[in-house]
Amino acid sequence: MIFISDIAKERVLKIWKEDNLTSEHFVRVSVTSGGCSGLTYNMHFDNEQRPTDEVFEDKGIKIVVDPKSILYLLGTELDFSEGLNGKGFYFNNPNAARTCSCGESFSL
Repeated sequence: MIFISDIAKERVLKIWKEDNLTSEHFVRVSVTSGGCSGLTYNMHFDNEQRPTDEVFEDKGIKIVVDPKSILYLLGTELDFSEGLNGKGFYFNNPNAARTCSCGESFSL
């Protein structure tokens, strides 16, 4: 399962409202090769679900992940920071052995 923090949920809902997205939209999360640690997180809003997608819902937010990425993301929490470092959305991934300082890439 993939989880979402309360603050990330509020930020997602705010973006949905600002961008006039519908209830058909969801958060799509994936992992691709790249970044300074080897694997990079990707996140965007989507409204086209594929037959092979894994679908999770936490706190009323639908999160969709492709089958390859789910292996890297199980147990991960999507979070959001408004701190001084301006981090934005980030992932708390218990599977990551190492992350880069920007928090956008990781390795196992």
